[in-house]
Amino acid sequence: MTTATRTEPPTGIVRRPRTRRRVLGLLASLLLLAVLCVLSVAVGSAALPLDVVWQAFVAPDGSVSHVTVTAARVDRTVLGILVGAALGVSGALIQALTRNPLADPGILGVNAGAGFAVTLAVAFLGITRIDQYLPFAFVGAIAASALVYLAAGAGRGAGSPVRLTLVGVAFAAVLTGFSHTLALIDTETFDRMRFWGAGTLADRPAGTVDAILVPIAVGLLIAAFCVRPLNALALGEDTARAVGVRLGTARVGIILAVALLCGAATAAVGPLVFVGLVVPHAVRWITGPDWIWITVYSAVLAPALVLGADILGRIVVIPAELQVGVMLPLIGAPVLIALVRGRKAKAL
Repeated sequence: MTTATRTEPPTGIVRRPRTRRRVLGLLASLLLLAVLCVLSVAVGSAALPLDVVWQAFVAPDGSVSHVTVTAARVDRTVLGILVGAALGVSGALIQALTRNPLADPGILGVNAGAGFAVTLAVAFLGITRIDQYLPFAFVGAIAASALVYLAAGAGRGAGSPVRLTLVGVAFAAVLTGFSHTLALIDTETFDRMRFWGAGTLADRPAGTVDAILVPIAVGLLIAAFCVRPLNALALGEDTARAVGVRLGTARVGIILAVALLCGAATAAVGPLVFVGLVVPHAVRWITGPDWIWITVYSAVLAPALVLGADILGRIVVIPAELQVGVMLPLIGAPVLIALVRGRKAKAL
């Protein structure tokens, strides 16, 4: 009498459907981003017919409607893509580095550090142009990252993901409080920083896209070099060392990439929350726990989230607008709650 032996399919057969699903999902994500880019150019608080939007590109005549489309809305859309990609990728990097699914640049104090440095520059140096206060944002982001890591690395339980998150939240709260206090004391500063502090893609100073393009491109390039060891880092330091990952080099590269990405994004549009937290969580339903794919998806879907929130902010209170920084928590909080309550949340 013989017993049937269960045979497992070859590894390649198991992986091929998952890879196909990831590739198809990435193509769908790119299509979604393209659709949102079109809507971002075509939709606004100022209602413009679609034929006017089309003519603005194929036969511009210099009218107010055409300039609104080709200048204001196009720049706003490009800015949303850059900022979204920066925050999405930095969120994925920080979550992998800290092995903490609740980590994002905002929670770890990086955005607050950049914002506080910009507030100081505007209040005490009278700086108003983004190319002037962009270096302050970088310094603030790097300093905040260093202080959080130093504080979390002291005493018992040093460097644990939970401790890192708690220290980062406390540090971000302190810096945000200082920033708000300074803005309220100095009315001129408050007027300059009001919309920036809420997080906005609208009415950015001329040259904003040009000012952040290089820092974000460099940050994404560094992230591309750091993404390979992320899977090993997510399994712990001992595992990472066992497979030959240089922990010091990887950490420095990730922190530098996050500082460049978050510093540029925060300097351009102000502190935006939930982007770096929600998107890496959501894409795990498609990618699984593979940080290379998570980072790639985050670079595509985070801009889609930012543009989608910005589009909704233009139309929900027409003829006025809600800033993208106001819309993101309204969208991100329910999505995050749904993800956490999902049956597969623990496995992700």
